[in-house]
Order: sequence, then C-alpha cells, then structure tokens
Amino acid sequence: MGHLYALDFDGVICDSCGETAISALKAAKLRWPPLFDGVDSTIEDWIVDQMITVRPVVETGYETLLLVRLLLETRVPSIRKSSVSEGLKVEDILENWFKLKPIIMEEWNENREELIDLFGKVRDDWLERDFTGWIGANRLYPGTADALRFASSKVYIVTTKQSRFADALLRELAGVTIAPERLYGLGTGPKVEVLKKLQKMPEHQGLTLHFVEDRLATLKNVIKEPELDNWNLYLGRIVISLSLYVLHLYFFSYLLSLIVWISELGVQHSERERRSTSQP
Repeated sequence: MGHLYALDFDGVICDSCGETAISALKAAKLRWPPLFDGVDSTIEDWIVDQMITVRPVVETGYETLLLVRLLLETRVPSIRKSSVSEGLKVEDILENWFKLKPIIMEEWNENREELIDLFGKVRDDWLERDFTGWIGANRLYPGTADALRFASSKVYIVTTKQSRFADALLRELAGVTIAPERLYGLGTGPKVEVLKKLQKMPEHQGLTLHFVEDRLATLKNVIKEPELDNWNLYLGRIVISLSLYVLHLYFFSYLLSLIVWISELGVQHSERERRSTSQP
C-alpha cells in the first residue's frame, strides 16, 4: 500500500561533522573562557579533528561542548577539573561516553538546558553573520538530495538537531522543503516516542514502516519496544554505503554507455572510410 520513511538527519542525510565541531569549539570558548587562555590555534585544530572522530557518540548537540572541554583537559593538565581526563584517550571516549558524560556533568556542575541554548545561539549567530560559510561547513551525502526531492513515499525527519537548522540545510543544500509537521527536531520527544506517534496516525495504517538512524544505541532502544516491532530498522552507515554504491554503479553505467557510443562512432567512421576507398 505504500511506504513511510523516518530518517535521522545528521549521519544519514547530512554530514555535519565539520560544522558541529567548529560550532562546539566556539560555544565552549564562550562557556568557559578562562580555560582557553593560552590555547593556540594548533590545539584548537587538534580539538576539531578529534571532535570529528568522536562524533558518533553524540546523541544531542550540547554534548559536543562537553567533548571539547574533555579533550582540552586531556591536552592541558593545568585546567583539569574532572576525575576522568587524566590518561584518557579518544578510544576511551568512543567506548565509554555513556558512562563519562554524567560524571563530567556533575563534576563541572553543568546544566543541560543552558548548554543546549548556548549551542543553538552560537549556530544562530554564525548562520546570521555568515550564512554561506555555515551552509558550506555542511554537506549532504551523495544521492540524498535526489532521493528526498523525488520521493513518492511519505518522508519524515526525526532528529535531535534543532529543527530550524535541519530545515535551513534541507532548503539550501537539497532544494527541499519539509513541512513542519513532518520534521521532528530537538524538543519533540525521544525518537522511540516519535515512532510510536507516527505509526498510530490513521493515515499511516497499512504502510510499510522504515527507520534509518546512524546510532546503533538508538536502534537498540527501538528494538526493546515490542510496540515498534513493525518498523524496519537500518543503520545509517549501511544506507550511505548503498547510496555511494548506487552512485558508482550509475557512473559505471554512464561510462559504459559512453564507451559503447564512442565505439559505434569508430565503427561508423571506419565503415565510411572503407566505402570511400572501395569506390572506383
């Protein structure tokens, strides 16, 4: 009868690692100015690089500020305020972020809502001052723009990104406008609850349900809910790889067609030459 796709945004549609890392660094410098006294561009560049590496552990944007500070503490011992930063490696963050986050939140006496607001304001400021630069720091994965633009199925965006940023990127990079009622961003509730809401809507009865997400932990949360057994689940990296495969396959087909066309031209040219030389 048809299909419904609930798509995560970052890591599925958009590669925002660069923009997220830079925005997080800017926000962290505003949140904890004294910690960045004497921090040069070399360390800042290192933090941005490491932020791209640890991006998979991030569920909500505000966590990136915590990661920036934690990475800084691993490089600058004199500013350490947490009990976990000494000897901490990137691999440790990737493996144990779920345990580390509540520890540093408590030890740094941080407030989740304040961090969310600050991160949003930093992005808003960048977007307002340098719209082209902010957009350019993001990119869509190959094939996603066309997939959204020409989709015949129902498509919903289910993300922990603030809706206004996802909307701006979809408009500018994909040329797509997603109706507000189909864009579930930060503040609309856990993804598990959004999926429950979507499947209960009368207009969605009988549709085949698909959820694409780039965090394995989120998919595991969905699996734990018997009520969501009808959803087909996909890990974003697999979908991205498939998009690249399709793109490469398309290019190969195009290249093959071009070779055939050139070969046919060569055959036609040779045939004309043969005929011209065979005539008395």
